[in-house]
This record gives sequence, C-alpha cells and structure tokens, in this order.
Amino acid sequence: MVVEIKSKKYTPKEYLELETAAENKHEYREGEIIAMTGGSANHNDIAGNFYAHLKFALRQKAYKVFIGDVRLWISTSQLFTYPDVMLIAREPVFYAERTDTVTNPQLIVEVLSKSTRNYDQGDKFDAYRTIPEFREYLLVDQYRIYVKHFIKTEEGYWLLKEYRELQQIVNLESVDFKIRLNEIYEGVNLQNP
Repeated sequence: MVVEIKSKKYTPKEYLELETAAENKHEYREGEIIAMTGGSANHNDIAGNFYAHLKFALRQKAYKVFIGDVRLWISTSQLFTYPDVMLIAREPVFYAERTDTVTNPQLIVEVLSKSTRNYDQGDKFDAYRTIPEFREYLLVDQYRIYVKHFIKTEEGYWLLKEYRELQQIVNLESVDFKIRLNEIYEGVNLQNP
C-alpha cells in the first residue's frame, strides 16, 4: 500500500491569523507556510547598518524605510515574506488594510545566508520583479565583502553591479542615496561568521 502525505494548503487569511500568534516568523508561498531560519549577529549588523544609514539620509523626505519585521505581500506569486530592508516612495500601500504588510517597495535589501542565498537570488527575486514599483535589489553577503546591486532600466532590463572593496560606494539609482561598503559592514566579524 502507498501512503500519500498531503500537506495542508492555507489561505492568506489563515496564514495571517497564524502568523499574528506565532513566536517566530514564517513565509507564505502559494499556500504553504515555511519557517524562516534564525539570523546571525553579522546578518543583524548588516541589515541594521544599511537601515540606519538609509533612514537617517532620507529623514524628512517622502520615503518610508522598513526593517525585517514588516511583511511584504506579492499577489502575483502568492508570497508573504519579510525582506531585511525595504524602501517605499511616498506612502505604503498596505495589504487588506493591515499596517504590518506592504505591497509597494521600490528598493529591497536582502542579507544572504547559506540557507537562503539561492532562494534570495532565484525564486524570490523572480517574485520581487513582478512588483510594479520595484526598481532596485541589493544582495549583501554576510561571510565576505561582496554586494550585488541589481537596477531596473527604463526599458525594463535588469543590470548588475558588483562591489568587493570596502572603499567602494553603492550609489542607488531610484533614490538619492550613497553608502560605502565599509559603512554596510561596520562591526561585522568576517573572521567568525
């Protein structure tokens, strides 16, 4: 006899109800709920550094900057996820009138871990590219000095810039903001990730 194991598919509403009561974060991918892995000190420092510099640089301007606890909903991919840093021009568009879930980032920053590296550069980036407002994507490696910067052109193509030196400057295209890699990696211990 063959036993078939079926995993339960959840609706977005069921996921949000469960997630509100959950102690840890979960992604929602086309009806499946997937536990997110824990972060590291390096991950936290990198995300925090980028967020702090961006938030300070854009104070009193028409942008909202969010860090890891605000969820993103992508309807075309049926995905709820928690990007490390998001930038939204003007006002956020919230999902189902929830103040913890947005739909319209123009910039997303993800700090890569060994368990999420392929997903962040693959399926997740595919989903992000379906967001009409999305213009820039930064992938920051937490184990070595390395940043990938994807920029959407006027023609709809994605260009890649790579940075590997601490003195290099990441110059965002969709917002007036520059940051040196040494500011992104400040306090990060690459010898003991």
